[in-house]
Amino acid sequence: MAFVLALAGKGGTGKTSIAGLAVRYLMERTKKPVLAVDADSNACLHEALGVEVHATIGHLREESLQRIRSGGERPGGMSMEQLFDYQVQQSIIEAKGFDLMVMGRPEGPGCYCAANNIIRKYTDKLSETYAYVVIDNEAGMEHLSRRTTHKVDLLIIVSDPTVRGIRTAQRIAGLVKELDLEIDRHALVINRVAGEEGPELKGFAKELGLEVAGLVPQDRLVFENDLQGKAIIELPADSPAVKAVYDIFDSFRIG
Repeated sequence: MAFVLALAGKGGTGKTSIAGLAVRYLMERTKKPVLAVDADSNACLHEALGVEVHATIGHLREESLQRIRSGGERPGGMSMEQLFDYQVQQSIIEAKGFDLMVMGRPEGPGCYCAANNIIRKYTDKLSETYAYVVIDNEAGMEHLSRRTTHKVDLLIIVSDPTVRGIRTAQRIAGLVKELDLEIDRHALVINRVAGEEGPELKGFAKELGLEVAGLVPQDRLVFENDLQGKAIIELPADSPAVKAVYDIFDSFRIG
């Protein structure tokens, strides 16, 4: 089974950027296959990884429902479940060093529970064929309550350098315990630290009972990459953000 690394946090913390750098780290350090999973309905992990999306789980589900309603034919006498399984396999984006599966936004009304369940099913299934799985969850805590994030070896909770952000991280950690999720370890990363506030915020987080994995500094190279439309994984190796993220994952010895 794969080592599963998941990321959580409130919106605007740079969670997806760290997810992208986690994929890069595992590719470079281990040279083993990595499956990246964008479990956010507002899909943007592909941008961090520099690939195009040709299909999403949400869109495939809507197509399947429409086919059922219209009584459409299924190729080769396949059952609807077999057809959907085939479509999901075909939707996986293959890139150099990693593959990507994207939940996307269902087109119809209602919640995302069905698409989440599909993501969970296929993440479990595909984890048998990859050494590492990196899951970028949607912002907030809904994915935890819906148990999209489960059977996780390491959950990285990402916060911005604010007291409010760290309190949100505490609530996420509390929900992990409350729901008794299958998460072996969870730790906090404080992202975009611009001044001298890092040690104080780190101390505050520890007072709240959080394990602090490390601090990631504000990095102008990240901003410049974004302006130029470049993927986060294209950052130079001497980027302060890249070096900090690599040091954090080195400390977990997962590579």
